[in-house]
Amino acid sequence: MPADKPNRPVIPLKAQAAAPSTPTPAQARAQAKLHPAPWRWALLLHAPHRLAFASAVAVMTLASLWWWLVMAGRGTGAFHMAMVVPETFVHALLMSFGFMPLFFTGFLFTAGPKWLRMPEVSARQVLLGVLTMVIGWVGLLVGAYVHHRLAALSVGVATLGWAMLSGRFVGMVQRSPAPDRLHASLIAAASVVGLLCLMAAAVGLSTQAYLMVRVAALLGLWLFIVPVYVVVAHRMIPFFSASASAVPSLDAWRPNWLLWTMLGMVVLQGGWVWAEARSLAMPSRLWMLRFGTALVSGVLILALAVRWGLWRSLRNRLLAMLHLGFVWLGVAFCLDAFTVWMRAQGVDIPTLLPLHALTMGFLGSVLLAMVTRVSCGHSGRVLAADSMAWGLFWSLQLATLTRLAATLWPAHASTLLLAAASLWLLTLGAWSARHWRWYGQPRVDGRPG
Repeated sequence: MPADKPNRPVIPLKAQAAAPSTPTPAQARAQAKLHPAPWRWALLLHAPHRLAFASAVAVMTLASLWWWLVMAGRGTGAFHMAMVVPETFVHALLMSFGFMPLFFTGFLFTAGPKWLRMPEVSARQVLLGVLTMVIGWVGLLVGAYVHHRLAALSVGVATLGWAMLSGRFVGMVQRSPAPDRLHASLIAAASVVGLLCLMAAAVGLSTQAYLMVRVAALLGLWLFIVPVYVVVAHRMIPFFSASASAVPSLDAWRPNWLLWTMLGMVVLQGGWVWAEARSLAMPSRLWMLRFGTALVSGVLILALAVRWGLWRSLRNRLLAMLHLGFVWLGVAFCLDAFTVWMRAQGVDIPTLLPLHALTMGFLGSVLLAMVTRVSCGHSGRVLAADSMAWGLFWSLQLATLTRLAATLWPAHASTLLLAAASLWLLTLGAWSARHWRWYGQPRVDGRPG
């Protein structure tokens, strides 16, 4: 019988390494903060808001830098840039049409499909329209120094870009199966009005009919840009406020009659501004009617801001930015009533006072708040305004107040205008640089998009 084999020592098998677990969003954010991913052009095509917002901040920064150079040259006399198109009209077109529709594009093709129950839109589907608009607005700056017809052609190119983008959105609204298409339909209608205003501006530049350019810019502001803001505010501010813990008792109050009332106020104000831009003589009774409608509109907007939870929103910085920006709309109406009243007393106060309260105060502040919110949410960041965003928001308020002061104190206008342009450039430049970096980097929470 063979001898038993000696017992061999048992060698334990090496434990197999566990598969690495997927990091949580918080862990991914912390890792991205320590080791930020490189910026890549290709990532701009991962979502419509990346492409459109990146293009918008680029155009806005370029326009702001150009205007700062104009103000610096005008204020110091150190240099002068000879232009074939008056700088005021170029400024009006760039600051109303140049970057706002690009920001609209990012928002509408991100939130729009959800509103309308339509398939998602890819960045490649809006790429041609976005690039066409960017080329057009850069061309306007070149044409303004070369030839008025080149400037007109460039605005025509930008118009073509907006025709492609707005046409796509209009088609989405028409094909939508959603039972509630009111907000999207109103935005689509305003976009068509904006397209007509852009066409008129191009014609005015080509024929050097600068009154037409001015009227087109103002009507584009009051019948296109501001209505889109009002529609989005009616839909989103109560929703954001009701869903935020800062305003728990708000019931997302947004009846449709309120939306129509606000739009009526805006369209009526656009009519008054159009008549004034055309230098149409109005009887004193009509001037008093304008004073009354502007004052009532301003008071009602301010009351609505309180109804939507203005004071309680101050507990949440990101929400407060949105609410305080909306307050500027009421302030702009009240300042218009003030200028009408002072003119009736023989004191000439330029209409630039309410205009810049509207553009820098209302449009600028709400833009900063909304784009910050969308950019944080869609980049995987915490949905909150950090110290930098909060500081930039208040820097924008200071820039707005400085610009208003330049209108009220003409003796110091040159210094104040340069200060306001500098604050605007530094504020929006820093904000744009930060967000531009986000759009070319992957989401920090590791998710696609």
